[in-house]
Amino acid sequence: MKNNVEDQQREKGSEDTAVAIRLMTVEDIPAITAIEEASFPNPWKAESFLSELKDNRIARYYCLVINDKVVGYMGVWLVAGEAHITNVAIWPGFRSKGWGEFLMRHVMQDLKKHGLVSITLEVRVSNIHAQKLYTKLGFKAAGVRRKYYSDNKEDAYIMWAKL
Repeated sequence: MKNNVEDQQREKGSEDTAVAIRLMTVEDIPAITAIEEASFPNPWKAESFLSELKDNRIARYYCLVINDKVVGYMGVWLVAGEAHITNVAIWPGFRSKGWGEFLMRHVMQDLKKHGLVSITLEVRVSNIHAQKLYTKLGFKAAGVRRKYYSDNKEDAYIMWAKL
């Protein structure tokens, strides 16, 4: 797979809005960890992202950049023609504006272009907002991981989509 995915997009914002989806770099980690901390009860630490970028050959992480500011990201692991979403988040001030869907659609198209055939993720049973987005993107619930989340032992739905 290519190591450089840079896509300038203007369809989502105004004429003056510069939008890019590109691969994450080490320099993005402070912004990504800030998004993590604002988004999850057990956020990944900077060291985890550094390890993913430097040591995990099956990992691929994307950044959503608006006007030169990282406002979202999505990580996937690529295994045997399938993608497993490790995490996806948008900075709070950019949520509920379609940016999560925009990012996910772009990444899914990129993965399909590179020959992957399906994609999976886990989502909290209580996270109805995310489940609605994933359903809109073609994901279907295929099972439950009992007590999946360590913070409160909440179950997770396993969802799959064809690319």
